[in-house]
Amino acid sequence: MARTTIDDVAAAAGVSIKTVSRVLNDEPGVRSETRNRVRDAIASLSYRPSLPARSLAGKRSNLLGLVYDNPSANYVFDVQSGAMARCRNAHLRLFIQSCNDLGGESVEEVLAMIDQTHVDGLVVTPPLSSDPALISALDERRLPYVRLAPDDTSKGGPCVIMDDEAAAHDMTAHLLELGHRRIGFVAGHPDHPSSRLRRLGYQAALDAAEIGASQPIEQGYNDTASGYEAGRRLLSIAERPTAIFASNDDMAAGVVQAAHELGIDVPRQLSVAGFDDSQIAAIVWPALTTIRQPAYEMAFTAAGLLIDLIRGRPAPARTELAYTLVQRGSTAEAP
Repeated sequence: MARTTIDDVAAAAGVSIKTVSRVLNDEPGVRSETRNRVRDAIASLSYRPSLPARSLAGKRSNLLGLVYDNPSANYVFDVQSGAMARCRNAHLRLFIQSCNDLGGESVEEVLAMIDQTHVDGLVVTPPLSSDPALISALDERRLPYVRLAPDDTSKGGPCVIMDDEAAAHDMTAHLLELGHRRIGFVAGHPDHPSSRLRRLGYQAALDAAEIGASQPIEQGYNDTASGYEAGRRLLSIAERPTAIFASNDDMAAGVVQAAHELGIDVPRQLSVAGFDDSQIAAIVWPALTTIRQPAYEMAFTAAGLLIDLIRGRPAPARTELAYTLVQRGSTAEAP
């Protein structure tokens, strides 16, 4: 069976090939009625654009890149899924590059990926989105990019953020409202800007309750193993916390594991809260009370802004999405 071509779509919709191309590239200048007719023809004919042909015609690769350096598989999955969904809607492909454990070689790795794949633009996730060397290199190359959750939104290209500090403040305030006065904290990876903001929010809520100086804090690294170790340390002190707030869900799951091993009932004897509302939050038992960071939506939005930049449309410098405090079975009133 012959492959459906753009000519077939144009004939079925009663428009020119150029109009079909404009619809595929989501360009302006096409009436909504015509656009819908073209989309109906694409669907009925099961037409799939040829990326090489589109690249030759438009001098673009029709390939976007996403780079990440994050040990949390759950967060990475949400980000990748969101960016991929937006690319699929625009008939583009997404190239994903991990920079985990590369340290100072991350910038070179990203630039090598750009040279080898000729991506039209880049979605840059934290902590890479706050790396001045990488941002400077992208600016020098004039490659369109959009950043997720950088620590400084005033410098560099467009960014998509949520208020990590306010969210952490709200979660800590929630634990205080439940009557907890010994609230331990598992800090996130020190290289991630969001870790600093979440710790600031936690500390601000405690300071407002005038108990900030007395709370135990342990360092984590955004993975379950470090959360487990931090949880063991927090639960072994003489006056152990009645609640522990971890800077992400992976570490909170590790804290729950540590509590189970020590015979500490969650939430009757210990409340545990996380951050992100990633997949693990609903899998761990009891399910985690957490802050829902809209990671999927943030990545979807960032990819959409990047497509706008590539296609010559303006993009806002700063887009903020809302968070939600999700209450589940891992928190209860203080014992």
